[in-house]
Formats: sequence, C-alpha cells, structure tokens
Amino acid sequence: FQLREQFGFENQTEVDGEILLHLYDRFGPQKMASLLDGVFAFILLDTANRKVCVGRDTFGVRPLFKVLTNDGFLGVCSEAKGLTELSVVAGAKAAVDPFPPGHCEVFDLKPNGKVVSVQMEAFHHCTKEPAHAVYDSAPALLAGVDEDAVKANIRTLFENAVRKRLMAQRRIGCLLSGGLDSSLVSATLMKLAKEEKLQYPLQTFSIGSEDSPDLLAARKVVAAYIGSEHHEVNFSIQEGIQAVRDVIYHLETYDITTIRASVPMFLVSKYIREKSDSVVIFSGEGSDELTQGYIYFHKVTPAETSQDTTRTL
Repeated sequence: FQLREQFGFENQTEVDGEILLHLYDRFGPQKMASLLDGVFAFILLDTANRKVCVGRDTFGVRPLFKVLTNDGFLGVCSEAKGLTELSVVAGAKAAVDPFPPGHCEVFDLKPNGKVVSVQMEAFHHCTKEPAHAVYDSAPALLAGVDEDAVKANIRTLFENAVRKRLMAQRRIGCLLSGGLDSSLVSATLMKLAKEEKLQYPLQTFSIGSEDSPDLLAARKVVAAYIGSEHHEVNFSIQEGIQAVRDVIYHLETYDITTIRASVPMFLVSKYIREKSDSVVIFSGEGSDELTQGYIYFHKVTPAETSQDTTRTL
C-alpha cells in the first residue's frame, strides 16, 4: 500500500504481489527487490523481453532453491525436495542449491525454454541501510550513541517493525513462550493492535511439556497481563518423538540443534492451523542473532562478535 501510494501505481487487483509488476516495469529487477520491505521469494516471468527474474529476501526467511543445468534447464522451488527429481529428468547433472538471500538473478529466456544467467547481484546486505528505509513511516531516530538515545532508537525501530506488520489482511496471532523476546513482541503487538482498533481479540499460543511448570507459569502471567486470548499446547515425549520424522522431512536437514528446536515449533504450528483461524503469526525468533543473546557471544572479542553476527544474519 505504501509503495502504491508513494509511486502512484494503479492496481487492478487487491493481491499484494501485484506491486512487483509495477516496480519491475518502472525500475527493473534490482531496484524492485531492494524496495520490498518484508520477507519474500519471487519468480517473475517477463515474456515481452524474454527474461526470468528470481529473488529472495535479505535474511532468507523465505526458503528458495534452484537447479540450473549446464544446458540451461532451470528449476526453482521453495523446497529442495521439489527439485531433486527434476535434476535427473533434465538429463544433465546439476546440484540443487539454496538461492542466496538478498540477491536477485536475471536469466535470458531462449525460444526453446532454456535459460542463461546474465546477472546475479546483491540488492541489500544486513550491515547497510536498506533502500526502502527512505519510504518508511518510522519517526526520525535520535542522533548520537549515548545510552538514552540508543534505547529510544531501539524502541522506535522495534515498535515500527511490529506496527508495519499489522497491515496483514488475515487474522494475526503471536507465539508466547514466557521469555523476554516473545513477551516483548506480544505486549507491543497488543498495545499497537488496540491503537489500530483491530476488530478481533489477539490470540497467543504457547507449547510445552507438563514438566516445564516455570515456563508455563511465566507465559500465563504475561498473557493475563496483556489480555490476550491465550492457547496452551502440551505435548508428551512420545508425541515429540513421533513428530521427528515429519520435522526432518519439512526442514530438509539432519542438524540436531535445528531439529530439537523445531519439534515444538512444528507441533504448535500444527495446532494453530487446525484449531484456530490465526494465519499471520508473530514471534520472538531471530532476536538472539540480532542482539547477540547467545552465551557464546559473551566469550569472544567485539570484532569476532561483529563478524559472527553478520555471518549468522
């Protein structure tokens, strides 16, 4: 909506993806991608100029994989498993690779349907201010790096990040573990939802086992304090074990830490889909990477911390 208003585009539909066509037509693929404020993965087919454009958001929140054979067969999918058989059908050996976050690739489309990559560029890096920031609705930040200014700026940016995501057309909910990160997101979401006069009660969701009473108590306290419609999901050890196969299938990894963290996330997501009508789900995920919350950050030098944070993001 903001981009449509900013550049005077006349939409023919209410589909949010239509903005890509207008931006591409006016600015080309690289600037189009750089102006998108959010998480995304796209494939744009330009039949008039025989181009194919592929892009993925800065932090790679949206999964995207591609296979490109030596003879120009291109396959793109949100899951690697969707391409493994294609690489065989194509008749030429090719690896299935993750599409690099923060990049846009342009292909020339030949008459026979094969492609040639002609441009692969980064449209944003996490250490630089994004191009869409000039169109952001956030209040101006305070100058300086004194403690009060830094705290005020963090609050401004944090609240703005939550506010801009209230524009969702589907019902909004929030994961609530009872920890600092999700509690801050939930509380801020509730505050801004009231200001924006959201037409339905905010749903929060927690998951845990019966042997974690401390966390159960904490999230109940937070949910009661902010006044959300709270849902508790409890799972047994057996239910967790039974979910592992599905988790590995969907994650496409055998990494132990990732699987361990994703089992409860899988179960609570399944509950939300089956037992509620909330579709856009906020969470505190990513805050430890962004604010260096992991314990190992305390044991490294500032230079090492900066490099590792950039790599992780």
